[in-house]
Amino acid sequence: MTWRPRMIALDVDGTLVDHDNQMSPVVRDAVLAMHDSGVEVVISTGRAVPGVLNTAAKLGLDGYAIASNGALVISHQPVKILNSITFDASEAVHRIIEHMPDALVAVEEVGVGYRVSQPFPSGEINGTMTVQTIDELLSEPVTRVVIRAPERSADDFHRLVADLGLHDTNYYVGYTAWLDIAPEGVSKASGLEWLCERRGIDRSDVLAVGDGNNDAEMLLWAGRGVAMGQAPESLKVAADAVTGNVDDDGLATELHRYL
Repeated sequence: MTWRPRMIALDVDGTLVDHDNQMSPVVRDAVLAMHDSGVEVVISTGRAVPGVLNTAAKLGLDGYAIASNGALVISHQPVKILNSITFDASEAVHRIIEHMPDALVAVEEVGVGYRVSQPFPSGEINGTMTVQTIDELLSEPVTRVVIRAPERSADDFHRLVADLGLHDTNYYVGYTAWLDIAPEGVSKASGLEWLCERRGIDRSDVLAVGDGNNDAEMLLWAGRGVAMGQAPESLKVAADAVTGNVDDDGLATELHRYL
């Protein structure tokens, strides 16, 4: 392969780290080797800012990140919000809660954590959790909303969002009963496009790697989009290539092509 990226955009959960939030030394060394060779490393995740910083600390790198599925573009360390997109999520959330009253709701409190309707299961969201009523959560525009229903399945959410339509939003259903709602048109790809315009990097020079439904736009947008081995089939179809599973250091396998 003669092509070589100028930027690598890397998903976190299931790509840089496993599902216990552990980063293997093989993956870390490969990412650092890319950075040391002059390639810009951008963390690109659905996580909020505290989750980005947790990953950046594992790598030992400062730089840029796409957070909250593209609603935030930041630099770190120190943290600086470079671009932020908010929206009114009240209608979408109230429609979901009407059909799924047992669901937990969280809205991002940028740089801090989340304001939540009830505490989320341990380890599922980063940063502080402040409990508020649904009306308090939705009293102002937000960058991101998470709907979580531990007693439901991902299929339940797929059926629900298909029935509701959820116009004027962008949404992703996770592996479990987890629904991310973002402003319409906002994705990891839109965040990367904003950053690349300011860094003078063309999308054709970007390598993007991810494993989830929220990575599809990013993989289609990038010059080379690579799906992790455990990714759903729909993401593999959208990708230019498929690498190994996260447990087999699939990200490192892809990065070694350029080292």
